Amino acid sequence: MNLPLPGSMTRRRALQVGSAGVLGLSLPEWLAIQARASSSGIKPTAKNVLVILEQGGMSQMDTWDPKPSAPVDHRSPFKPIATTASGMQFTELLGHTSRVADKLAVVRSMRHPKSGANGHPDGTQYMLSGSHPSSPMEMPDIGCIATKLLGSDCRDLPPYIMVPGNSEQNASARTGFLPAASRVFKTGGRDVSNPDWKVADLLPRGENAGTRLGARRQILHSLDTRFNVGHDIEGMDRFYSQAFDTLTSSRVSSAFDLKTETPATRELYGRGHRGACYLVGRKLIEAGVRFVTVDVLWPFSEDLPGGFLLNWDHHDLIYTPGSCGTIRNKAGGEGRYGIGHWVMMGSTDKAFAGLIEDMDQRGLLAETLVCFITEFGRTPRLNAFQGRDHWTDAYSIVFAGAGVPGGVVIGKTDEDGGYVLDSPHTPEEYASTIYEKLGIDRSKPLYTSANRPVFFGHHSDPIAGVM
Repeated sequence: MNLPLPGSMTRRRALQVGSAGVLGLSLPEWLAIQARASSSGIKPTAKNVLVILEQGGMSQMDTWDPKPSAPVDHRSPFKPIATTASGMQFTELLGHTSRVADKLAVVRSMRHPKSGANGHPDGTQYMLSGSHPSSPMEMPDIGCIATKLLGSDCRDLPPYIMVPGNSEQNASARTGFLPAASRVFKTGGRDVSNPDWKVADLLPRGENAGTRLGARRQILHSLDTRFNVGHDIEGMDRFYSQAFDTLTSSRVSSAFDLKTETPATRELYGRGHRGACYLVGRKLIEAGVRFVTVDVLWPFSEDLPGGFLLNWDHHDLIYTPGSCGTIRNKAGGEGRYGIGHWVMMGSTDKAFAGLIEDMDQRGLLAETLVCFITEFGRTPRLNAFQGRDHWTDAYSIVFAGAGVPGGVVIGKTDEDGGYVLDSPHTPEEYASTIYEKLGIDRSKPLYTSANRPVFFGHHSDPIAGVM
């Protein structure tokens, strides 16, 4: 994409810094457009947002909403356990997380208020945007809107980042009516725990690194001095300077460098891809990035035979101790491991508990809204293949931090976990909760490129129990 930025093109194109493109833009161009974000001027309750998106449709009755009285043929084999919050129970798959339950608000009454959005791409888009995919206008991600209005305190990094953003549904992120520069920045990386993992798009190319990059900056400065008279280049120079800062910033390299973490911290989150992704999420929040989404898909490896699509879409053999199989002759759940395996709930329980504990100890939880979400739940009854199918009538999400009351359960489902009985909530309310926590005035619209007002948060009120 070539954008007509004032007074710059021929000379600038000849002297591209060598930064990798962000959405097809050079890094300075991208920074320039991001700077158009405006501030709402409202004091936020939360400073930053960290979303843990466990994509695939996590089973509510196997995790946050145990149902020991469900019919024996359909009951989860994982027993309820007590937590640090009086009266709040999880299943035994959340043993680590049960010890930080006093810091969590669990919403057990999420549902989709109308049909549709029961497939993974649509369901993921629904949660990322807080707007039903069948709406007349495609809405941007919550992170796009939040960073458009608030910007970010971290000059050196994009304000909205997804780690790693390469899962099955990573294309569900949307900019809607906002410009392309509002789009989430995806770090990429098949295995974030690999010591060789790097975020290539925020590093200078090899041929332009080190002293060569500095020399190019000097050349640019010299040409600016010659061409400054009669040319509108002064404003753009700020963004080229910011691009250089990003490419050379120690904060950028540190935010993605897990080697700076102690062995104890690495162990707290758990070894492997999921723990590393959650930990990078914390590091980005600590660096001042406004909105971070962690979207984990455990990578294939030789020690996981048959594990090539390790999300939560357990259509068959949900309770198998190993692989769900590799042949699509059942209900479509091939390529996964059973929900109780380490690469599924084992690593998730460890990583989420570690994240909450670590952020609390560092003082980050007080100013960061942490959201643990999935796009829908699973059927209350097992299917013929001993799996659970997509279910939008009831599922669970979790909040922590930024003034969220801990040890709270919001809403209630029936004895099977299939239908909401009390305090139903929706993805629209989830989105409004984030906007309200950030102090964003939802009564004021954003505008399309044609100057058409769009009210992005008028669908519903925030979830009262977490405010």
